Amino acid sequence: MKRFLKIVGMSLGVLLLLIGVGVAGLYAWSGAELNKKTEVTAHAFAAPSDSASVARGEHLLRALAKCGDCHGADLGGAKMIDDPAFGTIYAPNITSGAGGVGAAYTDADFERAVRHGTARDGRRLIIMPSNEYQFLSDEDLGQIVAYLRTVPAVDRETPAARVGPVARALYAAGQLPLFPAAFVTHVDVPVPAVVVDSTVEYGKYVGEVGCSGCHGATYGGGKIPGTPPDWPTAANLTPTGIGHYSFANFENLLRTGTRPDGTKLHPLMPISATKLMTDVEMKAVWMYLQTLESRPFGTR
Repeated sequence: MKRFLKIVGMSLGVLLLLIGVGVAGLYAWSGAELNKKTEVTAHAFAAPSDSASVARGEHLLRALAKCGDCHGADLGGAKMIDDPAFGTIYAPNITSGAGGVGAAYTDADFERAVRHGTARDGRRLIIMPSNEYQFLSDEDLGQIVAYLRTVPAVDRETPAARVGPVARALYAAGQLPLFPAAFVTHVDVPVPAVVVDSTVEYGKYVGEVGCSGCHGATYGGGKIPGTPPDWPTAANLTPTGIGHYSFANFENLLRTGTRPDGTKLHPLMPISATKLMTDVEMKAVWMYLQTLESRPFGTR
């Protein structure tokens, strides 16, 4: 019996040692990933400054890019995740106030951050949805930056990101896209504008920038990678999921968060942003969704 207990004790010791080595290895590897830099050469990019561009930029930032969802309504930075096991991650202050990047960032710096997901020093930004924003045209991104230059300065310091063991393990397993920059093509050429009209082409553009991140590249919906277990799944926007909708149903959904049967969408659906979409934008997205192949739910 004593020999058996001794063997068990030795086995547990070896197991704990292996676990310790595994955790140490995970932290060493993920730490290197967190500090990895990506070289991106921005093309000649300059934001306009006229009042019409600033006004259009505010609409694009609020309604389509939905920047306020993460950075806060005042764009002064906000807490996104605060969990001992997962980590603490803040969206930074992007105004020109104390603690913000607005005063220091050039137009080219903003272009790299938004479309390429990289900071001024080349670090890959955490959970910055550049995989969607890479599709922003130079014209639209320039107008967004033009608006950012005019927003009131907010003095707010946000702490550095702390990525916990659960987030590191999920990232290592390929279940958490910590660095969306990995899914960016990093093409350093001007992105052409798309004509703003009630067309399938413009609907595709609006969808890629503002919808595909949650609903998936194919719009089949399902579990959003890396989100907590209690988060809702994204809806299937192909004809399989919304084939019974009329355009009036779809428009009402985006403006009020109410489904045709009267039930409400989960609060995580950014109705505060989608309700700001113009009639043209909503019609264009609707037309584009009608062209999608029917897919089973969960086939993002």
